[in-house]
This record gives sequence, structure tokens and C-alpha cells, in this order.
Amino acid sequence: MQFEVWAPQAGRVTLQCDGVTRAMERDPEREGWWRGEAEAHDGSRYGFALDGGPVRPDPRSRRQPDGPDGPSAVVDHARFAWRAQWGGRPLPGAVLYELHVGTYTREGTFDAAAERLGHLAELGVTHVELMPVCPFPGRHGWGYEGVSLWAVHEPYGGPEGLKRFVDRAHALGLGVVLDVVHNHLGPSGNYLPEFGPYFTDTHHTPWGAAVNLDAPGSDEVRSYLVQSALAWLRDYRIDGLRLDAVHALVDTRAHHFLEELSEAVDTLAADTGRPLFLIAESDLNDPRVVTPREEGGFGVHAQWNDDFHHALHTALTGESQGYYADFARAPLAALAKTLTGGFFHDGTYSSFRGRHHGRPLDRDRVAGHRLLGYSQTHDQVGNRARGDRLAALVSPGLLACAAALTLTAPFTPMLFMGEEWAAGTPWQFFTDHTDPELARAVRDGRRREFAAHGWAEEDVPDPQDPATRDRSCLDWSEPEREPHARVLAWYRLLVALRHEQPDLTDPDLGDTKVAYDEERCWLAFRRGDVRVAVNLAGEPAAVPLGAPGARVLAAWEPVRAPGPDGVLHLPGESAVVLLQE
Repeated sequence: MQFEVWAPQAGRVTLQCDGVTRAMERDPEREGWWRGEAEAHDGSRYGFALDGGPVRPDPRSRRQPDGPDGPSAVVDHARFAWRAQWGGRPLPGAVLYELHVGTYTREGTFDAAAERLGHLAELGVTHVELMPVCPFPGRHGWGYEGVSLWAVHEPYGGPEGLKRFVDRAHALGLGVVLDVVHNHLGPSGNYLPEFGPYFTDTHHTPWGAAVNLDAPGSDEVRSYLVQSALAWLRDYRIDGLRLDAVHALVDTRAHHFLEELSEAVDTLAADTGRPLFLIAESDLNDPRVVTPREEGGFGVHAQWNDDFHHALHTALTGESQGYYADFARAPLAALAKTLTGGFFHDGTYSSFRGRHHGRPLDRDRVAGHRLLGYSQTHDQVGNRARGDRLAALVSPGLLACAAALTLTAPFTPMLFMGEEWAAGTPWQFFTDHTDPELARAVRDGRRREFAAHGWAEEDVPDPQDPATRDRSCLDWSEPEREPHARVLAWYRLLVALRHEQPDLTDPDLGDTKVAYDEERCWLAFRRGDVRVAVNLAGEPAAVPLGAPGARVLAAWEPVRAPGPDGVLHLPGESAVVLLQE
């Protein structure tokens, strides 16, 4: 078997495979690359030593059986027998469900999560979006401090476990999206700098030196990231990738990394005959991210839209701290702006940033499905001091309003695991760092961060305490009892309506018409023949819907359709979906 590694600064490289050491030779056709042969098979342990140093894992390791610091292992992807016949599932018309393998079940494995996929098929979602699964230190963590960008966290089940999960999802008609982190690697077990200029001091990110996308040596680094992305889509039959914090991918080259990646993914989609897509997490409010390449954009297929979340959250909770401040001044107006224009900050002043931010979307060029809308995500829940979900902050009626707005909005809706039954469990920030100094730094840093916002240290959960992770695991007995069962039935009904009513998947952002009353706390909008209204106040509201003869499709509380005057009498803290016939 032939092994290869990029180590442009090394004068000598040796390969250690199954206890046997062999010298490697420079590849005469690829500068900086080394190659060598050794007898190996699926499961063989190996690593590389540079200039007589310690044996390190392969930067392109497909498996780390003993964690990030141990040797790599050969993976023969052809050994897995795929069962599901799968032609793929495109993003337009999708309903996504964000899932963390380590807390979706108490067991915290791919196999245990796969046993619960039937619940998602019944819910009606189309794609499961997995949070990162690359190896990280310890057993439990969010996954955003992973290393070995081609490998799978062993405690979850390793490569075989991920394949079984994907195969089961596809058998149930569910696509799988994987969250990948290209903007940084974890501080523990990261040996890439020993091999080459994977990082650069030319730019800096919140996590330190930036990934090298435009400095000397960046051609190979970009290829490393692109090929890693394609490997997930090809070897694991993943349907799409969520790209973490692309605003931290600093690239001054004329051919931006995101454009290069989207080209490669579109080429693979054409070669395989499966629809494949990229979803960016972007703080830029820059339409270029989701504008097609042929129109001068980067060609990413969709992006998260935090502006919709922030407007909705402030309208529901009244919170106004931090980045919520601008939205909280007139939350229903902010919500109306996002429903019709996508971005709230589209060149407007952002008090949180202390500057103007964003740029308007061209609604004639950008389809609504290219923005993801949500009322909760792992970030917006887990980065609260106590990890409290929306269900801990508002009434079931307001949760019903949030669900109605999210699942009928012109965006691609995404749910966060447990949201669909108003889970009573929090989702907190937890780690399992094996380095005591790093564990202490993370714990103290998080407490200092929230102390600056008025939280007492003792109220901030210790990320290293196993109980923090345990509290964050879903309680699967909840959906069977009230009030959770009622919320779950509401979500199932709304998801079904989204699939049944063509107007709810119409990609035309400009077709959404909104009316609201900031003082009386109601908002209504029209998408084609579908009318949606929510009353966030505790008292009933008279909403001039202007839709006499409309038929009620779904209502959180009993409500009559508007009479001849077109006025809808909507109970407090409730939502309704109607069809104009």
C-alpha cells in the first residue's frame, strides 16, 4: 500500500506502519510531498516522523482509534456494504433538524441516534444536520475543537458508526448534512503546524492564527480542506455540509476559497448524480456568499440567517442585551424586515459592532430557500450561561408562535433537537479536555465571560463536570406526556403543511407581504394563498387579515376564520395558519 504526506519543510520523513519503520522518498512530481510503501490492511496503525522526531498522526488520517494523539489507522471504505438505495435529496423544500450525536441520546453514539431516526421521519423533517464529528480530546464535547479533519470521533462509533447512521437515515428518506470546521483546529492534538504552513500569522481569528488560505503554501492547504469536504460527501454519502463561521476564513486571493469549494462540490454532484450542497454560517450579511458563481458570488448554496432568529427571539422574550439591542427596539418591525428582505442589518448601523453592517439582498436574484430560518440553534441555546432553551423562557403558546413563524417563513426552516416537543432539558456548554491546564483555562474563561454580564460564577455550569453533559441529554420520555405531546403534535402539523402547500416553499422572497402592530403585539403575513398570524400578547387581538372566506389549516387555540369584514379574532399567545380559497 502506498502512503503519502505533505511535509515541505522536512529534510527526512519516515513511515511507521504496524511497528515497522521505513524511509520515505520525495515525490519528484509534487513539491513538498513524500511517498512510501508498506504492507497494510484495514485497521493497520501508522504515522509519520519528521527529521527524527516523534511519530505523529497522518494529517489526512481517516481514523484515530486511540484519539487525536494516537496513531492513525487505515480505513478501507470499500468494505462497508451500503444497503439503502439513495439518489439524494435537494435543499429547496427541505426542513432541517440540527442534532448533536453526544446528547441526542444518553448513550451518545451513532447507533443509539440511528435508533431514534424514526421519530424524525414521523416529524416530517427532510435532513438531519449533524454537529461536528471529527476527533477531539476526551469523550464528550460540542465537536468544534476537533482535529484530523478526515476522521470520525471514535467514542461516537468511528467511521463504521457514521456510515451505519447515514445508511439508516437514507433508508428512512432522510438526507444527512454534516457540520465541518475549516476555520480553526482544536488546541489539543493539533500537529498540522509540524507538517507545513497550515496556519499563518498574516491574519488572526478568535482562535489564534488563521488557516492559511492566501499566504505561501496555501495551495496545498486549500486542497487539503477541499479534499476533506469531498471525502465526507463521497466516502460517507453525506448530502451536504454546513461550514462553520466562514467569516473567519480570511482569504485575499482573487479566487476565494468558498468559490473554489463550491465549484468542487458542484462537480462532484454532477459526477455522482446526487444533489449536494453547502450551507455557510456567516456573520457577514454579505449576499455574495449565496449568490451563484456565474453572477459574481461565491456559489454557496445557502447560509444561516441569525437576523431572523434575533428578531424573533426579542419579540418573544423581550431580551435586549448584546447583539439583540438593535432588534429589540421594534422587534416586530425587525421581524417583518427579515421576512421580506432576508437581512435586518443590510447596511444599517449595528450598535453591537459600533459600525454599519451588511448589504441588501437582491430579492430577484436570491431565492428564499438560500437562507435558513430558526428559533433555536446549538449556538443560541448553548452559548447562554445556563444553556436554557426557549421553552424555559416563554409559554407553550409563544413556542407555538415561534414554530408557526419558522415553519411557514420564506426560508429553509431548521429545528434544534428537542425543540419539537419543548424539551425541558437545557443544552449547556461541556468539554472533556484531558489536558488539566486547558480544562482549567476553558472553565475560568467561561466564568469570567459571563461574570462580565452579571452572572454569578456559581451559576455558570462547569464545562468539565460530567453532570453538565448529562443534563444536556434529551429526555425521550417527555414527548409522551403533556405539555410536550401537544407541542410535538403542533410541529408535526406545521411541517406537514409546509410539504403540502406549494406557497410555503415558493422561493420568491418578494412575494411575502407582512402587517403588524408593535403595540398590540400581533403580526400577520401572506405567502400566496396562505395566511399566517401570531398574537404574542396575553390578550386576544383583532387582526385585520383581509381574508374573508379563508379556511383554518392549523390553530394553536380554537379560532374561527375571518368573517365578511376580514377580521381575525385571535386568542392571546397563539398562532393560526389559513388558506384563502
